[in-house]
Amino acid sequence: MPSLSSLRTLQRQAFAVRNVTPSCRRYASHGSGPHYNEPTGYLFGEKPLPPGQKRKKESWENVWYVGMYGSMLLAAVLLYYKPDTSINSWALKEAKARMEARGEKP
Repeated sequence: MPSLSSLRTLQRQAFAVRNVTPSCRRYASHGSGPHYNEPTGYLFGEKPLPPGQKRKKESWENVWYVGMYGSMLLAAVLLYYKPDTSINSWALKEAKARMEARGEKP
């Protein structure tokens, strides 16, 4: 069994070899700077404005509001006016039509 000092020496050598060759490590941010957006503690990363000032909208916000709520409104209208394609309503219409054809009262 190898001695403890020889194992430590091998461990140091292996660690040194890993640190000498940085080309084998790959970083998405190329190794510099933070790896993510660090939390600031503010909602959406915006600092609160001083009293009396209004927040200035960014150029994309109005387009997002119109697109999002406009598509919801369109979906609601389309769902309200969609044709009735259920089997129950078809069967009821068909049964009434056949009863009238036979001269029975529905």
